[in-house]
Amino acid sequence: MQAKQIKFRFFTLFAVTILLTSCQFNATKPVSWQDEFQQKLPLLGHRNWVLVVDKAFPLQSAQGMTIINTGEQLPEVLRYVMGSISTSTHVKPIVFTDLEFAQITEDLSPGVDNLKKSIAVSLKNYQQNTLLHNDVFAKLDSASSLFEVLVLKTESTIPYSSVFIELDCAYWNAEKEHKLRGKMTSK
Repeated sequence: MQAKQIKFRFFTLFAVTILLTSCQFNATKPVSWQDEFQQKLPLLGHRNWVLVVDKAFPLQSAQGMTIINTGEQLPEVLRYVMGSISTSTHVKPIVFTDLEFAQITEDLSPGVDNLKKSIAVSLKNYQQNTLLHNDVFAKLDSASSLFEVLVLKTESTIPYSSVFIELDCAYWNAEKEHKLRGKMTSK
């Protein structure tokens, strides 16, 4: 009887070993925020928005708003996003920052001067438009009802430091649009 138990245990161990070695484990690597952004960018276009926001940016229930938690600091995320947008062939950025951010000083929020410098480096090739914080949200509310707003949430804890990027068409501009409309009305 003991020999039967040994054979049974050996057979069971052998079967489990064969089963485990023959199975292919398809362990999926977690998708990084950069991968998610790169998957979304080709789908985004004129009138879509990309936001690089501080940690306190609120979770919103707006249709058309996707939030990705990057787990990184704002300067690194902004640098990556601006680099990716600048090399795209279909969109160009229109940059907005909060008007309040210019008034934040080191005594109010330590580290703000370094953050301002980092943001300035990432945005050096682009005009920065400033709006009151609440006016930015009004624009986003309006845009998200029709268009995608991609929010990249960062670990930064400096108030009013978010950067709001409205995407515009890279291969078309207002002058060309004006000429086109002129041709259409002259016929």
